[in-house]
Amino acid sequence: MDWLIPNGHFGEYALVAVIAFAVTALAVIIHYEGLRWIVRRNEASRALKHRRTMLKTVYCLLLLHFLEIWVFGIAYWVILKVENTSVVIGQHAVENMFDMIYLSATTYSTLGFGDLAPMGPIRLMSGLESVTGMLLVTWSASFTYLEMSRLWTPDNKE
Repeated sequence: MDWLIPNGHFGEYALVAVIAFAVTALAVIIHYEGLRWIVRRNEASRALKHRRTMLKTVYCLLLLHFLEIWVFGIAYWVILKVENTSVVIGQHAVENMFDMIYLSATTYSTLGFGDLAPMGPIRLMSGLESVTGMLLVTWSASFTYLEMSRLWTPDNKE
Protein backbone atom coordinates (compact mmCIF):
# COMPACT_ATOMS: atom_id res chain seq x y z
CA MET A 1 0.00 0.00 0.00
CA ASP A 2 3.05 2.25 -0.14
CA TRP A 3 1.86 3.53 -3.52
CA LEU A 4 -1.00 5.30 -1.66
CA ILE A 5 0.32 5.92 1.86
CA PRO A 6 3.94 5.65 2.96
CA ASN A 7 4.67 2.37 4.76
CA GLY A 8 4.20 2.55 8.51
CA HIS A 9 2.15 5.78 8.41
CA PHE A 10 -1.37 4.50 7.85
CA GLY A 11 -2.48 5.52 11.37
CA GLU A 12 -1.36 9.13 10.95
CA TYR A 13 -3.03 9.46 7.56
CA ALA A 14 -6.23 7.80 8.81
CA LEU A 15 -6.36 10.13 11.84
CA VAL A 16 -5.95 13.22 9.68
CA ALA A 17 -8.57 11.96 7.20
CA VAL A 18 -11.12 11.37 9.97
CA ILE A 19 -10.47 14.81 11.49
CA ALA A 20 -10.52 16.51 8.07
CA PHE A 21 -13.86 14.97 7.09
CA ALA A 22 -15.37 15.69 10.52
CA VAL A 23 -14.26 19.33 10.44
CA THR A 24 -15.54 19.72 6.87
CA ALA A 25 -18.92 18.30 7.90
CA LEU A 26 -19.00 20.62 10.92
CA ALA A 27 -18.24 23.68 8.74
CA VAL A 28 -21.07 22.77 6.33
CA ILE A 29 -23.49 22.27 9.24
CA ILE A 30 -22.48 25.60 10.77
CA HIS A 31 -23.05 27.32 7.44
CA TYR A 32 -26.39 25.63 6.79
CA GLU A 33 -27.73 26.37 10.26
CA GLY A 34 -26.42 29.92 10.07
CA LEU A 35 -28.25 30.51 6.79
CA ARG A 36 -31.44 29.08 8.27
CA TRP A 37 -31.11 31.43 11.25
CA ILE A 38 -30.59 34.41 8.93
CA VAL A 39 -33.70 33.52 6.89
CA ARG A 40 -35.82 33.18 10.04
CA ARG A 41 -34.48 36.48 11.37
CA ASN A 42 -35.10 38.26 8.06
CA GLU A 43 -38.65 36.90 7.93
CA ALA A 44 -39.30 38.06 11.49
CA SER A 45 -37.98 41.57 10.79
CA ARG A 46 -39.91 42.50 7.65
CA ALA A 47 -40.65 45.90 9.18
CA LEU A 48 -36.95 46.82 9.13
CA LYS A 49 -35.55 48.81 6.28
CA HIS A 50 -34.26 46.57 3.51
CA ARG A 51 -30.85 48.18 3.58
CA ARG A 52 -30.40 47.33 7.25
CA THR A 53 -31.67 43.79 6.68
CA MET A 54 -29.14 43.21 3.91
CA LEU A 55 -26.29 44.69 5.93
CA LYS A 56 -27.14 42.41 8.84
CA THR A 57 -27.28 39.48 6.43
CA VAL A 58 -23.82 40.22 5.03
CA TYR A 59 -22.33 40.72 8.50
CA CYS A 60 -23.85 37.43 9.67
CA LEU A 61 -22.38 35.66 6.62
CA LEU A 62 -18.96 37.12 7.36
CA LEU A 63 -19.28 35.91 10.94
CA LEU A 64 -20.15 32.42 9.69
CA HIS A 65 -17.07 32.32 7.47
CA PHE A 66 -14.92 33.62 10.34
CA LEU A 67 -16.25 30.84 12.59
CA GLU A 68 -15.64 28.18 9.92
CA ILE A 69 -12.06 29.40 9.43
CA TRP A 70 -11.50 29.12 13.17
CA VAL A 71 -12.90 25.57 13.22
CA PHE A 72 -10.36 24.51 10.57
CA GLY A 73 -7.57 26.49 12.27
CA ILE A 74 -8.17 24.78 15.60
CA ALA A 75 -8.18 21.41 13.84
CA TYR A 76 -4.80 22.24 12.24
CA TRP A 77 -3.45 23.18 15.66
CA VAL A 78 -4.72 19.92 17.20
CA ILE A 79 -3.30 17.79 14.38
CA LEU A 80 0.10 19.46 14.69
CA LYS A 81 0.18 18.47 18.37
CA VAL A 82 -0.08 14.77 17.43
CA GLU A 83 3.39 13.38 16.85
CA ASN A 84 4.36 12.29 13.32
CA THR A 85 1.16 13.54 11.70
CA SER A 86 2.33 16.69 10.00
CA VAL A 87 4.36 19.83 9.98
CA VAL A 88 3.79 23.32 8.64
CA ILE A 89 6.82 25.00 7.15
CA GLY A 90 7.21 28.60 6.24
CA GLN A 91 9.10 31.83 6.34
CA HIS A 92 8.87 31.82 10.13
CA ALA A 93 8.37 29.16 12.77
CA VAL A 94 4.81 28.16 13.57
CA GLU A 95 4.60 29.15 17.20
CA ASN A 96 0.98 29.62 18.12
CA MET A 97 -2.59 28.87 17.15
CA PHE A 98 -2.94 32.24 15.40
CA ASP A 99 -0.52 30.96 12.75
CA MET A 100 -2.91 28.07 12.11
CA ILE A 101 -5.89 30.43 11.94
CA TYR A 102 -3.93 32.46 9.39
CA LEU A 103 -3.11 29.31 7.39
CA SER A 104 -6.78 28.37 7.56
CA ALA A 105 -7.91 31.79 6.33
CA THR A 106 -5.56 31.75 3.35
CA THR A 107 -6.56 28.17 2.53
CA TYR A 108 -10.32 28.64 3.04
CA SER A 109 -10.32 31.69 0.78
CA THR A 110 -8.03 29.90 -1.72
CA LEU A 111 -5.76 32.95 -1.49
CA GLY A 112 -2.73 30.86 -0.53
CA PHE A 113 0.10 33.33 0.03
CA GLY A 114 2.52 30.43 0.39
CA ASP A 115 4.38 31.76 3.39
CA LEU A 116 3.05 28.77 5.37
CA ALA A 117 2.78 25.36 3.76
CA PRO A 118 1.41 22.13 5.27
CA MET A 119 3.54 19.04 4.78
CA GLY A 120 2.56 15.43 5.35
CA PRO A 121 -0.91 14.01 5.98
CA ILE A 122 -2.31 17.42 6.97
CA ARG A 123 -2.32 18.33 3.27
CA LEU A 124 -5.55 16.33 2.92
CA MET A 125 -7.28 18.71 5.29
CA SER A 126 -5.95 21.80 3.53
CA GLY A 127 -7.24 20.46 0.21
CA LEU A 128 -10.66 19.75 1.68
CA GLU A 129 -10.71 23.17 3.33
CA SER A 130 -10.05 25.01 0.08
CA VAL A 131 -12.83 23.14 -1.73
CA THR A 132 -15.18 23.63 1.24
CA GLY A 133 -14.32 27.32 1.52
CA MET A 134 -14.91 27.89 -2.17
CA LEU A 135 -18.25 26.10 -1.96
CA LEU A 136 -19.40 27.96 1.17
CA VAL A 137 -18.35 31.36 -0.19
CA THR A 138 -20.29 30.77 -3.40
CA TRP A 139 -23.24 29.48 -1.37
CA SER A 140 -23.16 32.74 0.59
CA ALA A 141 -23.02 34.75 -2.62
CA SER A 142 -26.02 32.88 -4.03
CA PHE A 143 -27.90 33.31 -0.77
CA THR A 144 -27.17 37.05 -0.74
CA TYR A 145 -28.38 37.37 -4.33
CA LEU A 146 -31.62 35.54 -3.51
CA GLU A 147 -32.24 37.68 -0.41
CA MET A 148 -31.60 40.86 -2.39
CA SER A 149 -33.95 39.66 -5.14
CA ARG A 150 -36.64 38.99 -2.58
CA LEU A 151 -36.21 42.27 -0.70
CA TRP A 152 -35.47 44.61 -3.60
CA THR A 153 -38.38 43.85 -5.87
CA PRO A 154 -40.39 46.79 -7.24
CA ASP A 155 -43.10 46.04 -4.64
CA ASN A 156 -40.59 46.29 -1.79
CA LYS A 157 -38.86 49.56 -2.66
CA GLU A 158 -37.55 51.45 0.29
